[in-house]
Amino acid sequence: MKVAIIHYWWLSNRGGEAVCTALAELYPHADIFIHVCNEDVVRKSLPESFTGQIKTTFISRLPGAKKHYQKYLPLMPLALEQLDLSAYDLILSSESGPAKGVITRPDAVHICYCHSPMRYVWDMYHEYRSTAGRVVKALFPFIAHYLRMWDRLSADRVDHFIANSKFITSRIRKFYRRDADVIYPPVNTTEFSHEQVRGDFYLCLGQLVPYKKADLAVDAFNKLGLPLVVVGEGELFEALKARAGDNVTLMGRQPFPVIKDLLERCRGLIFPGVEDFGIVPVEAMAAGAPVIAYAKGGALETVIHGHTGVHFHEQSVEALMAAVQQVESGQFVFAPAQLHEHAAGFDKSVFKQKIKNFVDKALSQA
Repeated sequence: MKVAIIHYWWLSNRGGEAVCTALAELYPHADIFIHVCNEDVVRKSLPESFTGQIKTTFISRLPGAKKHYQKYLPLMPLALEQLDLSAYDLILSSESGPAKGVITRPDAVHICYCHSPMRYVWDMYHEYRSTAGRVVKALFPFIAHYLRMWDRLSADRVDHFIANSKFITSRIRKFYRRDADVIYPPVNTTEFSHEQVRGDFYLCLGQLVPYKKADLAVDAFNKLGLPLVVVGEGELFEALKARAGDNVTLMGRQPFPVIKDLLERCRGLIFPGVEDFGIVPVEAMAAGAPVIAYAKGGALETVIHGHTGVHFHEQSVEALMAAVQQVESGQFVFAPAQLHEHAAGFDKSVFKQKIKNFVDKALSQA
């Protein structure tokens, strides 16, 4: 059986790439198709057992593609449709950017693991456009209109959808009018220890971009006066650094060993944004840290209020402060071993077994 894995772009390792790595572990002879990639990053991420080929679409040969790949978004549907997948029996697409729109044999099975329908043309269209430059802002309505039509049409080429959370099933149903099974993405929970001595600081970890709401955490802790460590880089870094009080430390981007150590020693993780799933909260719980999370998106499915963390129901400084104060007052008692055990339910081994079962069933019914 010949297997193809289709991914949008692979220039760094985040949640979507973790899914592809796990798929490659399941199907080490598969070929991987990507619009643009850093082959060194990809090769280092793949298992030693991987023997397939890494292939790119014509997007990778366009000027400045690795740096400006998103500017070639309107060409990606065409690039996907130029791929010859006639030799493949099973197609596994990983969709957040354009990936699922490939053309397959009529008898091939196409399963799409959907991290989210393309946010920039659907539910977050206005937010993305409002922050774009003048030229992109003028052209994007026409580009997005075309991409929406193609995105909806290409959904009909998929035999089975898998969503990375219940939160995403509602988007798939809304925009594609398709049902989806839920298989949570893989998290390497065994890499974290829950036995370190906890410190007195809270941690906010992620890209410093508007929708992640790190500014909410900085403002709340400025008022609380409690220690906060912020890890990550992005367009808001300098602005957050300028408004941070003496109790707030911005560390910028950090390597995994530093992040691991911080997660294992922090008093709790602050998670004020909305994520489709959110791998960081699961990593925090695997490290024995409770999560203070905004009650929307994937956090509602991973963080259990009062048992593995605290939910707050409004994206405001006051609501976040109240949630932190609940932890500080001892209203909830969190046992690191129980947090670690809960996180183990999202481990990569669980993901791989569920994917294998799903694929085997789909093939048997084809």
